[in-house]
Amino acid sequence: MAGCSDASWEEDFQKCVDFHGHACPGLALGYRAGKAALAWLGEERAPDEEIVAIVEADACGSDAIQVLTGCTFGKGNFFYRDYGKHAFSLLSRASGKGVRLSKKAGGFALSERHRALFDRMRTKEATKEDLNEFWQLHREKCREVLEMPLDDLFSLQEVSMTLPPRANVADSRPCDACGEPVMATKLVERNGKSLCRACAEKEG
Repeated sequence: MAGCSDASWEEDFQKCVDFHGHACPGLALGYRAGKAALAWLGEERAPDEEIVAIVEADACGSDAIQVLTGCTFGKGNFFYRDYGKHAFSLLSRASGKGVRLSKKAGGFALSERHRALFDRMRTKEATKEDLNEFWQLHREKCREVLEMPLDDLFSLQEVSMTLPPRANVADSRPCDACGEPVMATKLVERNGKSLCRACAEKEG
């Protein structure tokens, strides 16, 4: 499958950049995964909970998934699994179908110079010239990811898994310790008191 050839991708990707704060290869990776997963499912961006997204790393690509798919923490249809993988799953409630895209080993790699500049930034040793060069390389790698054939970037497989329940809406009740209102289903019963989880942890 070819890369992003439709001119509309620039507008879509810019929305991801605006949300994330900058363009980078990781964001581009999530963008490619999100677009491909939606196309595979035959779905549009979810205005409510029609689609469920599962990401397996707290990395840049996860932001693109939220923007493209409409799956967010606030709507309860965006789930994070701390596996440290650039892998993204989308599930359709309407069809029951699911698809998972995972980055291939060697799908794209930063050059030695790019990595060296990254390290200098992390240790706050980068000069102004280093920063300019880094962001130039970052933009170039970002465009490379956007234009690569999808098959070179990801392994794609159909997945079957139980869909999580829709977001739970419950009344709030005050915590017996701090008095702050808490979703009733999140209260913990401890020594005859109904506590928020923070207060329950303090009591041990």
